[in-house]
Amino acid sequence: MEPLFMEPVFQEKIWGGDSLQTEFGFELPSENIGEDWAISAHPHGVSTIQNGPFKGQTLDQLWQEHQELFGNQHGDAFPLLVKILDAADDLSVQVHPDDAYALKHEGEFGKTECWYIIDAKPGAQIIYGHTARTREELAQMIREERWDDLFNKVTVKKGDFFYVPSGTIHAIGAGIMILETQQSSDTTYRVYDYDRKDDQGNTRELHIEQSVDVTTVPARDTTLSISETKHGKSSVITYLQTEFFNVYEWQVHGTLQLNQQAPYTLATVTEGYGKLVVEDKTYELTMGTSFILPNEIKNWELQGEATLIASEPGEMA
Repeated sequence: MEPLFMEPVFQEKIWGGDSLQTEFGFELPSENIGEDWAISAHPHGVSTIQNGPFKGQTLDQLWQEHQELFGNQHGDAFPLLVKILDAADDLSVQVHPDDAYALKHEGEFGKTECWYIIDAKPGAQIIYGHTARTREELAQMIREERWDDLFNKVTVKKGDFFYVPSGTIHAIGAGIMILETQQSSDTTYRVYDYDRKDDQGNTRELHIEQSVDVTTVPARDTTLSISETKHGKSSVITYLQTEFFNVYEWQVHGTLQLNQQAPYTLATVTEGYGKLVVEDKTYELTMGTSFILPNEIKNWELQGEATLIASEPGEMA
């Protein structure tokens, strides 16, 4: 069985730039590409398999027709989505619903996500959480546009990691590139968008009522228990283990041998280069390479000097 390598799906955004080309070497269709949907079965951007017996097929098709690849994890939709985001400008301040609200109002999963900071310009910031103590205070602060009082700002650097559960007010700031692991959902409620206009001179839609409905109040503590396991000169950092997904950093310095821990594993190279060895077959890895290790692959070896962010489905995925 071969790994499943993914063709990137690029999304143009008002806040996007060209770093996915200058830093990762992708050929971009425009100068305002904000997102690479690296591993996705979501209908708004479906990945296509690049190699092997399933070359040319889409990930959503494999999920429906070849459940054996995913350990027979029966479900209506592939549960995870991995993106690389290039924020040349500030993203809107937003919040995502949980499963119950999203399924009722949007007909899809809710959106819990997490961010690995691939790179950040000096002083770059994210908005992460809020100060309101009650839902009524939240609504009032939004109504009065008391943004500086409401939003918590955090300065970030390369290698930082953030957990962003549904209900968390958040925004990625200008000058930041991240690897995002999330539930397979495209539901976003905008709280604030800096009053900016699109190419037609229109402001983007805000979703104040929904935002107040779904925001967790008061903001929850998302302190993480991050651990590192050494494998010679290489290492595995465990960032997160939740009901939706488990997320790891694979630091490869020479070689790193790993065994399957879940029905399938997703991975993206965020820095460096190297090789993936599966059953004596070798695959080249460069920045931006994304792949799935399906259920039949029980162990593999990584070689080279590289950083990969990997994820697995959680118990509820």
